[in-house]
Amino acid sequence: MTPADLSRTVLHAVRRAVDEDALRAPVPARVRVERTRPGGSGDYACAVALQLAGHAALPAREVAALLRDRVVGAPGIGRVEITGPGFLNFTLDASAGAEARAARVREVLDAGLRYGRVTTEAGRLHRLHHPPEVRAAVLAQSVARLLRTQGGQVLVGCTEETDPRWEDLGVRVGLRYGAEESAGIRPVPARATAAALLDRLGRDAALWGLQRPAAHDHATLGDDLLVQGEPNPLFLVRYAHARARALLREGERFGLTAAYETDVDAPALHAALADHPGVLAAAALHHAPDRVARHLETVADAFFDFHATTPPLPVGDEKPSAAHRSRLALAEAAGKVLAGGLFVLGISAPPHL
Repeated sequence: MTPADLSRTVLHAVRRAVDEDALRAPVPARVRVERTRPGGSGDYACAVALQLAGHAALPAREVAALLRDRVVGAPGIGRVEITGPGFLNFTLDASAGAEARAARVREVLDAGLRYGRVTTEAGRLHRLHHPPEVRAAVLAQSVARLLRTQGGQVLVGCTEETDPRWEDLGVRVGLRYGAEESAGIRPVPARATAAALLDRLGRDAALWGLQRPAAHDHATLGDDLLVQGEPNPLFLVRYAHARARALLREGERFGLTAAYETDVDAPALHAALADHPGVLAAAALHHAPDRVARHLETVADAFFDFHATTPPLPVGDEKPSAAHRSRLALAEAAGKVLAGGLFVLGISAPPHL
């Protein structure tokens, strides 16, 4: 793990703590880590807890403990200690990091679309209600799916008569009850009907446009959602999934089967896969499907970087090897996470684009 990797890992921990409402402070643009000075503890030290303590209205050592809990066990980190007024000190462990990455990839492949699902909310019933408006109906449905990823049971109701065209967007509303009985889903309205959106954009693009912006922002429903290229994040997310599936099919021509046998140098992609369970939990807690959409963009970007710098398939005179099998396994894991996230948003993940 490089200092830049460690900095990103600590920054991920800060974001997780803020997303989970454990820490109320602004997320810094970057986190600085430095080599430990002579006589210090560990390989690297970081003072971010001291920087956040004032904003969070917490002692720096308490902030450091929150971050330590979210960094311990991360790939490449062997030990995390808190010293002095609230410094985080890291001892690196390359072998432990490789083992953790291998275990995570295998976990994703074993769990498939269910990777990141937990039973934390098992036995808890959530009641959601929304006004008779298409964006609210769509977000309520995705929030319900998110709560189910945490083990919860969910009932969704509309306060008034529903639009039958909502069903073409995957919305199922079988109940009617008022605000006093449930949690309200009230985003900024889309100012469009389900019929108009479906006719102009189709189901998947309409769902992405309704959910990608945060609920307090206006939905972006322009024709750019239909662009088959880089300017369209939805296309990139679905293309990354389709490309991962294509790599597996192409691997068969070389006699390659995905199997994570040797460590793959793709820190951004490994980090994105590791973040997925936390993203689902935070999105469920805050009723925010937009967090899932943004995370899928991160996974797709990391996948394409990995694909460009570490080709999963033999190139030129290369012979198929354990390294290629491992890269294929990582590509397959990325595809599983992308498909699972799209499912939460109600969007299809076709194997071909």
